[in-house]
Amino acid sequence: MDKELDWPNNYFNYFTEVEEHFQRARGSGLFMLSPLDWALIETWKINGIPLEAVLRGIDKAFEKWRSGKKRTQAVNSLAYCTQAVMTEADILAGATTGQPAPESSAPFSLDELRSYMESNVRHLSQFKEESFRNIATALSQLLEDVETHYTDLEELERRLSALEEKMIAAARMLQSDDDLLAARRELDIQLKPYRGKMSAEQISMLERQFLDRRVIESKGLRRLSLFYFDN
Repeated sequence: MDKELDWPNNYFNYFTEVEEHFQRARGSGLFMLSPLDWALIETWKINGIPLEAVLRGIDKAFEKWRSGKKRTQAVNSLAYCTQAVMTEADILAGATTGQPAPESSAPFSLDELRSYMESNVRHLSQFKEESFRNIATALSQLLEDVETHYTDLEELERRLSALEEKMIAAARMLQSDDDLLAARRELDIQLKPYRGKMSAEQISMLERQFLDRRVIESKGLRRLSLFYFDN
């Protein structure tokens, strides 16, 4: 499967587009995605599932639901659409093989990027833990040449994602056994209805993303990836 997204617009619109499309398909604009849903979106993004495939998969899943006999059971999770999304991703990959990716400009200005990174530096610098302060220092070093990084956002994203992984690893070291157990219990409850609809690999990645989000939230940290620029 070609894992390149329509860089960078699809990449940065991924969260918002998926959330809004699912809400429209479900017919409930006030419906809030669960932590499991957000983790699932992350697994699709990390695996390079094109936004178009996700949106088409959501539509196909709801078409199947509306034509079925169990419409009394509402669709309350994006996980319901998993298999349809993967099917559409395979179809799209076959249709676009060998085609060049469309060119697209950055969806934010250099000043906005600088402000985003400076805000994250200030945030991490407030923590007493040396591990977080070291990441703030590394982020500051990237800021020193932000003009160059702005011309290659894919490379910048790789660097920011690497720092984010270090941050998550440091946060895990501070997590108590009780906190981890509570997070895993919540994960099991939310994931239980959908385990039979996902592969072992999909479940494994989804579990990791869910637990990553939980530990970040519990420690009051921010995401560093450009994927979270507007989130």
